[in-house]
Amino acid sequence: MIFVTLGSQKFQFNRILKEIDRLIEEGKITEEVFAQIGYSDYKPKNYNYKEFLDRDEFNNMMSKCDKVITHGGTGAIIGAVKNRKKVIAVPRLSKFGEHVDDHQIQIVEEFHRMKFILSVKNMQELEKNIYKLNDFKPKEYVSNTRKIIQSIELYIS
Repeated sequence: MIFVTLGSQKFQFNRILKEIDRLIEEGKITEEVFAQIGYSDYKPKNYNYKEFLDRDEFNNMMSKCDKVITHGGTGAIIGAVKNRKKVIAVPRLSKFGEHVDDHQIQIVEEFHRMKFILSVKNMQELEKNIYKLNDFKPKEYVSNTRKIIQSIELYIS
């Protein structure tokens, strides 16, 4: 199962929801998909969703899935990686009204560089990365929060 989680910030992320809908409609995603869509106003047609999940619902979805597609938020990425899920992260972009700036690009690139996740730079890469997830062997996450924060801060600066 693929769990799509878009966080709880007050920004839409319709682009990713529409692309997943298209991939399901074209038969390119055949497994079950469930999305926590947050403040997005696009309502998926081909998979189940809920705007927000409470903690128990979220944990239940995380335990049921083997793959996670998420936005570029640090918490969302680390949460999925800690749970040993195969992760694709797509940064929110300001030009689409998905965030106030493009800081998620650097976050996603750094987690990808460290081999924890697969990243999507443009939505056309999502399909091929979903296929790549089957063989992807992410680096095992060993909790060392301070070291990761320092690494990301160093990369961003």
